[in-house]
Amino acid sequence: MDDSILLSPFLGLIVGLLMGLTGAGGGILSVPLLVFALHLNMVDASPISLAAIALAASVGALLGLKNKLLRYKAAIFMAIFGVALAPAGFWIASRIPNGPLLLIFSGALFYSALNQYRQARKKTLGIPDPPRKAPPCLIDPAIGKLYWNVPCAKALALTGGLAGLLSGLLGVGGGFIIIPALKRYTNLSAQSIIATSLGVQALISGGSVVFSAATGGFNFIVAAPFSIGALGGLLLGLAISKKLSGPKLQQVFAIMVFGVAVSLTIKGLSSL
Repeated sequence: MDDSILLSPFLGLIVGLLMGLTGAGGGILSVPLLVFALHLNMVDASPISLAAIALAASVGALLGLKNKLLRYKAAIFMAIFGVALAPAGFWIASRIPNGPLLLIFSGALFYSALNQYRQARKKTLGIPDPPRKAPPCLIDPAIGKLYWNVPCAKALALTGGLAGLLSGLLGVGGGFIIIPALKRYTNLSAQSIIATSLGVQALISGGSVVFSAATGGFNFIVAAPFSIGALGGLLLGLAISKKLSGPKLQQVFAIMVFGVAVSLTIKGLSSL
């Protein structure tokens, strides 16, 4: 039996566990795990990563919807633009050699690691966020829903589009883009931001997988066990997140992502 079939559920379990513990951030390590452990190139690893993210994020989003945390209208609106731009990301990725594509991905990892570490450090030290002007997307207290306006729609559309483009290009769910954007452009609670981000990721990743399968670039034999493992890991991570999650864990995860980014940079440079 192919070693990749035996190893992929374990790799998926790791990804899902990190997603459950870090609030969707663990999905960004899907592609590096597939590249290093299964020796796949970026173009082949991306759809497999997206399949796992789509399945795991869908479960997380449904839980958020059940708990009335998911802003489904905002998630659908953002995902429309994300799904529209994901094929462009796939098209660009197919025309970039694997080495440069690895370097682009490592840049995304560096950005994600530094951003997560900075935010976690501020929480650990009790540093409050600086005062800011009112964001464009505000909850209407009278009805408990987002008040839609042109600046709000523009901000969410740009965020969704960028997440979709990166989804196709790098095989990521886009949580490292969506979560900071929702923090900046809305006044949603932290839990609602995570749930809404999962909803957007589920829709964009699912759409990207459908597009990849339709164009013949999807390895179902590896993707199926990897995705099932990710789902199991997510449920396990959610079950133990209350005991283990927090700023310290976020810092540890950020350092891990930074280390993976360094390794991916070395691999990318050696492939040039």
